[in-house]
Amino acid sequence: MGPAVERLIADTRERTHARLARRERRTYLAFSAAFLVAALALAVLAPWTRELDVPLAIALTLAYAIVARVEFAAGAGIVVPTQLVFVPMLLLLPTPLVPLLVAAAYVGSDLAAVIRDRLAVGRAVIAPADTWFAIWPALVLVLGDAQLPSWDLWAWYAGALAAQLVGDAACTALRARLALGLRPREIASDMLLAYRVDALLFPVGLLAAVGAASQPWAVLLVLPIVALFASFAREREARIDGALELSQAYRGTALLLGDVIEADDQYTGDHTKDVVELTVQVAEALGVDAETSRGAEFGALLHDVGKIHIPASIINKPGPLDDDEWVIMKTHTVEGQKMLERVGGMLARVGVVVRASHERWDGGGYPDGLAGEDIPLAARIVSVCDAYNAMTTDRSYRRALAVADAIAELERCAGTQFDPAVVAALVAVVAAPAQPAWQLTLGADPAPAELPAAPQPRPA
Repeated sequence: MGPAVERLIADTRERTHARLARRERRTYLAFSAAFLVAALALAVLAPWTRELDVPLAIALTLAYAIVARVEFAAGAGIVVPTQLVFVPMLLLLPTPLVPLLVAAAYVGSDLAAVIRDRLAVGRAVIAPADTWFAIWPALVLVLGDAQLPSWDLWAWYAGALAAQLVGDAACTALRARLALGLRPREIASDMLLAYRVDALLFPVGLLAAVGAASQPWAVLLVLPIVALFASFAREREARIDGALELSQAYRGTALLLGDVIEADDQYTGDHTKDVVELTVQVAEALGVDAETSRGAEFGALLHDVGKIHIPASIINKPGPLDDDEWVIMKTHTVEGQKMLERVGGMLARVGVVVRASHERWDGGGYPDGLAGEDIPLAARIVSVCDAYNAMTTDRSYRRALAVADAIAELERCAGTQFDPAVVAALVAVVAAPAQPAWQLTLGADPAPAELPAAPQPRPA
């Protein structure tokens, strides 16, 4: 599980328990109101091909509410196997009435989640905003006079599925843009995954509906399949919980090691925090992927952890090191990697960044003589930020350089010691510094109400 997915999952979980932000609340209320108008108009104005069987309608609505709580985590989003009940509802109940029944099922399902303290109360009342997907297939079936289960109407059923997916994608994208300011491409992967599951379950729901055409109550025999989904969903949720807990443990270990560095040597600790702040900003300026960004962030935090094994007499020497002392000092990257490999997992991968943090673009660095793009990008970022911070702070043997002089030195060494692209990004950051990111990325998370978690489409 990558850091971007971990963050989205955590954000989504926090958001379900958070109060709606004002912009989000207004958007969802508007979508809910518009849905209710459209669903009522469809139920009142569209022709009903079959009579309403009230007990069956209640049973299927309850079944839908139960299935709606079977949330199967996939990527950063969730999929719900409600197609198994939704498709039979469209064909075994009066089709124009089904969107209202689905909305009622979602409200009931969300209220149950509120009672179980799994959802903020304000989010239950706006459930109809997520039910627009039910309008489009119902409308297609009404227009095609295809409200009854029959294989002869397969083309209309295919059209209904297409209308459901396209219509819901449009509504979800618009709602995400208005409520959270998210662009369609930011939620596209989760939407596509949910719709793929919808498309795969649609034939199963259709088979159940056609098979129960003469005995509508027989459609409830699909519920054991839902129980199987629920079992898989619980197992996957447990694995995700374990992965998130392990990731948090790695993060806590990294912070603890950072504290150890600071306790062992105040200068090194302060220097490390400054390098972390700058590294996060430079990684963002370069537009690197989440995995590289996290590697750079933790690499910056721990790039000096191996100095714990270096004698204090060398670390604090009030002057340049001699050749023998440099030989010892240069072992700190290897020692740092060894320490992190003992922790394992994510920190073992960070150990590779720590080991390479003193390599040079021209291959003249240590300990392995890597050159150019053979040096991990995260390590190249840490190297430039480490050098800049070292030049602009007082050391035991010299005074700090002026910012302009430090930048000039970095630019002089671009292409030899440093990656030119990373140097250019750092210069841009220093010229227009971003908000310090230490507390944001390694400390407390921002308030849940401000987190732009991707909205979860209601797969049907």
